[in-house]
Amino acid sequence: MVGTRLNWFRVREAVELGLALADEFAQLPEIASQAPRREPGRVHDDKALIQVLQRGATRLMTLRLNLYKRARLATSFKWRLLERGVQQETADALTRRLVRLTLLQGAPAPAQDTPDPARPSLDSVKLGNLLSQGAERLARHDYAHAIRCYRKAIALDPRGGPSYRALGIALIDAGRVEEAEGAFRQALDCDSRDIEAAFRLGSLLRGRGQFRASEQILRAALRLQPKDVPCRIGLGLSLAALGNTGEAAASFRKALKQDPTNAEALVGLGIVARADGRFEQAATLFNQALRNRPHLPSAHAALAGLRKMTSNDHPWLEHAEVIASSGLPAWEEAELRFAIGKYCDDVGDFEQGFHNYTRANKIFRAMAPIYRRSARARLVDDLIHGHTPTAVARAAASGSDSPRPVLVVGMPRSGTSLLEQIIASHPAAIAAGELEFWNDAARRYEPLLRQGPLEESLRSALAREYLQTLNSISAKALRVVDKMPLNADHLGLIHTTFPRARVIYMQRDPIDTCLSCYFQPFSLALNFTTELSDLAHYYGEHQRLMGHWRATLPGATLLEVPYEALVTEPAVWVRRILEFIGLEWHPQCLDFHQTERPIITASFWQVRQRIYQDSVGRWRNYEKFLGELRSLKAGW
Repeated sequence: MVGTRLNWFRVREAVELGLALADEFAQLPEIASQAPRREPGRVHDDKALIQVLQRGATRLMTLRLNLYKRARLATSFKWRLLERGVQQETADALTRRLVRLTLLQGAPAPAQDTPDPARPSLDSVKLGNLLSQGAERLARHDYAHAIRCYRKAIALDPRGGPSYRALGIALIDAGRVEEAEGAFRQALDCDSRDIEAAFRLGSLLRGRGQFRASEQILRAALRLQPKDVPCRIGLGLSLAALGNTGEAAASFRKALKQDPTNAEALVGLGIVARADGRFEQAATLFNQALRNRPHLPSAHAALAGLRKMTSNDHPWLEHAEVIASSGLPAWEEAELRFAIGKYCDDVGDFEQGFHNYTRANKIFRAMAPIYRRSARARLVDDLIHGHTPTAVARAAASGSDSPRPVLVVGMPRSGTSLLEQIIASHPAAIAAGELEFWNDAARRYEPLLRQGPLEESLRSALAREYLQTLNSISAKALRVVDKMPLNADHLGLIHTTFPRARVIYMQRDPIDTCLSCYFQPFSLALNFTTELSDLAHYYGEHQRLMGHWRATLPGATLLEVPYEALVTEPAVWVRRILEFIGLEWHPQCLDFHQTERPIITASFWQVRQRIYQDSVGRWRNYEKFLGELRSLKAGW
């Protein structure tokens, strides 16, 4: 009950509860008979099943489960079901539902010897019923009803952290990301030691592209609970997204030491292997994860990206479609729909491919911040008006004299990863990946940058900080490549801070570029990629701003590289690129696919292949679906 001090219960009790719940489930006629009307692996919302779930939720609410005890509870539950003759897929589905209930159970507030006059007395029975009903509705994927239950629980107990946490879980499953973030932060305000809320918040921030913030949240949680496996896996995923694959792998291995069969940790190790170019090992790890959890969406989705799929992979498609249609939380369905779209594109079923990409993007669009065209246009207007050629030249005269930075910019999916890999293959160069440095600086000083170049003291501080960042990557490399495509917005800031830095602008057919963006599960920060008309608008504003930088920056600062020309005449263009950034010719730059380094962008597979031209003119396969993208062709 809420308001009662409870000790963490012994593992024996967790095991016994798991066995008891499994026995209760196994006795239900619809489970015991393995009724043929029931799809394999699907647990339908029959009244008897829901009643058992409700009773299980009520019992779980009286216990405070740490991660190890949750795992023992789930394991004993699943193996007892299998012992009772329940099919493997049905046992897996029931176990997942039970695990969800254990995640929703809260940590009751400690008892108080003296009543807190500021805290009204609670109707603990009513509160328990609301949380139980919410768990039931969430299990049915009735998100709206579950959210109402949790909001009522919060109204009853505004300082009840578990209610906020449960609300956040329901909101994230419903795709309401911004509201979910607020709920998880409220849960942590109520109880800073709520590890589950911290894990959920860290995962959410990672999905929004806030990798560093996610890392910080999860590290703080692990200081409180070093053996928390979900937080350890979440930290690994955030580190991998930041390019720190070595520490990410160590984090996943620590999770597996605690839970040797954990499928998510195996997927994490697979992501690291994929980033390192060890594709066979990655496939082995993803398949191992699927043997432990046959319906894990992330593992299925990851397999599709390791190679070009063929019609022989049709069993993968059938399984993926069953999972995607099984009532997944919004985020997981979108991830799998993008993978199904990729399969269809690989085998030439472009209509079904586009249908799945559209479904995935609709889910992402509902979760992402709204792309406001007028706001984007105003930003471009302000940057153009404030950063005149005279103002930029005057500010650049007092900039840093370091020639080390090489900025590779352009639209996402325009070939920036390929160019980065080519330069990073030179012995005197190193790739820094997609650094957030200039995005962070632009957000910090946005009001000032809208008016023109920053004052010298601010730019000098940024120069020192950026060079420290580059030195942390390599103190010896003559050139360090910062491949953040959207640094194209910040070229005025970058040039006035580092006038000797070289900028390479990748250009690609605008429709190929925008379609490729539409086909990728980017972070929600790239909200303009979820709708073709928004992509067309963003691309138009991007070109308008690049036209201004082209006319404003000195000719020796900016090199424009057409993707189609680079893949058609690589030797010519690679020589030109190396000369532009002040490096001598080296043949390894043409054998870039052999260069071993972590690649965490969506092009992890493509840049490890020899130069190919298959992506040129890819838009023609989807010509009837182009919509407003057609207008972009006129300017190409």
